[in-house]
Amino acid sequence: MRDVLVPHAIDLALPAPGSRLREAGGLTMGTSWSARMALPPAVTADLDALLQRELDAIVAQMSHWDEDSLLSRYNRADAGSWHALPSGFFEVIDFGLRVHEDTAGAYDPAAGALVSLWGFGPTRRHSHAGFAPPSASAVADALARRAEATPRLDRAGRRLLQPGSAQLDFSAIAKGYAVDRLGACLEQAGVRHYLVEVGGELRGAGVKPGGEPWWVEIEGLPDAGPDAGADAGAAPGQVVAALHGLAVATSGDYRNYFHQGARRVSHTLDPRSGHPIANRVASCTVVASTCMAADALSTALTVMGAEDGIAFADTRGIAARYLVRRDGGLVQHTSAAWRDLLQ
Repeated sequence: MRDVLVPHAIDLALPAPGSRLREAGGLTMGTSWSARMALPPAVTADLDALLQRELDAIVAQMSHWDEDSLLSRYNRADAGSWHALPSGFFEVIDFGLRVHEDTAGAYDPAAGALVSLWGFGPTRRHSHAGFAPPSASAVADALARRAEATPRLDRAGRRLLQPGSAQLDFSAIAKGYAVDRLGACLEQAGVRHYLVEVGGELRGAGVKPGGEPWWVEIEGLPDAGPDAGADAGAAPGQVVAALHGLAVATSGDYRNYFHQGARRVSHTLDPRSGHPIANRVASCTVVASTCMAADALSTALTVMGAEDGIAFADTRGIAARYLVRRDGGLVQHTSAAWRDLLQ
């Protein structure tokens, strides 16, 4: 079975005459990035360098792996200190805090202490010798500290308060923001038709030089077992999408995890409980107008679980698809907005 997603609105404008398919790519954020574009003859800028500089600037602001990044310096800052924010960092923390509030804490851009505690941060990794999962009391202590250390954003002044020991982690939103910035850079350079990607998160605009849309296959599960029937619909199959003014991001328990006995310990943590998710969600894909929104919302919906997540998505018009592990296979659940995109 194959599902096809297409946008509701189509811009019929074609690439400029003489446009040719051009590709660029490189490394960033511990993964790869790529761009495919219909390059007009009039555009002569060094796009590889332009896009890499943009990504390097994002890393310098938002990486929790780079000790000199703005995020790392904020995490080490004294209690009561205010930090002026460049536009990119401000945009990400502003959106992240709004999603945190709207999801009642299912997404938290200040969950860095929990991420590190469970071995998914830049130090004391779960793959390191001697690592052991945290005790219940250690998790409880981390949650208590988080409750007392909420970053406060002064939106008018574009500055952020470090209340003391707050630990930001943008790993569930920065890649999506980076994808959006790649698209914005191309548009500023005069490229209107493109498909850009960072670590599997994608955004598309316009069409290919021949007029075909940018078709992409929605990420599946590399470790999926045989399909199972689903109360919510047909068994999971291949999904392809025309990324024409759309972005897509997927959160999954298969990307980064370790085993504790027979249990799969996912890198997706529930900031409300302090523990990795245990709701059988294998993946959640969100299609949205921006990749930053798709990235953050796919994580939040993964944490909520399929039942609560679909209800949340339906009240807000979010296009979302879940794959849930059941009886050795996968069950698919989709929101109304996802089904509206099906052709």
